[in-house]
Amino acid sequence: MTCKHAFADRCHRQSGLTLIELMVAMVLGLIVAAGVITIFMSTSSSNRAQTQLARLQEEGRFAVTRLKQDLSMANGQYCTNSGGVARPAAASQVYLDGLRTPKVYAKNVIPAIADVTTGWGATSGSNTYPSVPTADYSFPSFLSMRGYECSATACTPDDPHSTVSGIPPMSTNVNDRVKGTDVITVRYVNSSRGWAIGNGGTSIATAASTGAVITSITLAPASSVGEPPASDFASGDMAMLADCSNAQIFAVTKSGTATLTPDSANNFDPPSPQQPLSAPKLFDFNRDYQTVTYYVKVVDNGNGQKTGALMRRVNGGAFKKDGTTPNPGGSEDELVRGVERLDFRYGVQDINGRIRYLTADAVDSATGITCPPGELNAITSAGCLWRAVSSIELNLVIDGQVPLYTLTANELAYTYGIDGKTTPVAPSAHTIKPSDQGFVDPMIRREFTAVVSVRNFNP
Repeated sequence: MTCKHAFADRCHRQSGLTLIELMVAMVLGLIVAAGVITIFMSTSSSNRAQTQLARLQEEGRFAVTRLKQDLSMANGQYCTNSGGVARPAAASQVYLDGLRTPKVYAKNVIPAIADVTTGWGATSGSNTYPSVPTADYSFPSFLSMRGYECSATACTPDDPHSTVSGIPPMSTNVNDRVKGTDVITVRYVNSSRGWAIGNGGTSIATAASTGAVITSITLAPASSVGEPPASDFASGDMAMLADCSNAQIFAVTKSGTATLTPDSANNFDPPSPQQPLSAPKLFDFNRDYQTVTYYVKVVDNGNGQKTGALMRRVNGGAFKKDGTTPNPGGSEDELVRGVERLDFRYGVQDINGRIRYLTADAVDSATGITCPPGELNAITSAGCLWRAVSSIELNLVIDGQVPLYTLTANELAYTYGIDGKTTPVAPSAHTIKPSDQGFVDPMIRREFTAVVSVRNFNP
């Protein structure tokens, strides 16, 4: 190409790039692109970690709140916020409040209670529990609350899997119980249910000639205040008559749709309305005296990774023991995922008023002088410290559920007081390691701790 003199400079400026200039430009472009990608990846990784941490914190708060609601209600009776009807002590004749524990007329109340892990005559740890009672008695402490402390290999005082139908064994398999997680069972009256006595509704008939014993109860639900239908009281269930002083449990037969009659063949004595009757209410003992059990189950997150799920089991689960028949009033729900550790310590008030935090095995093994005063008509001192639990310390470790392989060693470290780790340490430094439970190490983990006051503590 030839250029005239006037356009020579323009032709020179339009000449192409050299190979060296092109390579330098490409290298500079790659450096800039690499920097942008690095910043993007770092920001993305940080964002994923922050998102997981926020989710983890929310899951932890919900788990603690839900646990506190049930644990605080342990041993709760209907509307009894005092010691019950005062009675004179035999020696001093000083009137003392009786313990808030129902009187049992039924010959064998165990079949009416869900998730029973200590039956009559059972051996639990160092305790041997009584055989089937032969006379009226007070509902014993060990049936109101039970805990199980579990390492990675065993549970004390019992293994709940071997004693409770429906509680899975410990392993790393999906749907089994997470290794090293505790189990707890508490019971309390669901006071939102039941049928109020009087005011033209449900009524009690008595026979004055035989000491005012109960001869029949007629259910007349007040739908205007949300009382359950009479059909909710299943044939074969036991009745619980309660008021703001105390309660009693007795076997009944059901005739027709709404008439209950005390079952003389399955009661030690005919039940009598407690005196004075203050705001009385009738409950279906099998359904309304709730059993709530918490445990942690292995679940698959769907991404090929396992984590733990906090399970809340009510009245033995959604199905009866055959696994197919629906269980009225029963349920089993997954509350929170990401739970790897669950441990309880029990604040026990001894006879000197001191509170010590003990393991489940230590609570269960105590008898005799270490226990607070016994209930009326006590049938055993075994497991008596379960009634002396005034607070429960709960401890959890919750993970982020999704592995993050970009986490640093500092970000992987976490504390867990139960393991004696009060400063953050690596997952492999804990007593029960995530790898022992079938979980991967590279996840965010945080410890959650709370102390729950047992509002129905009745020393």
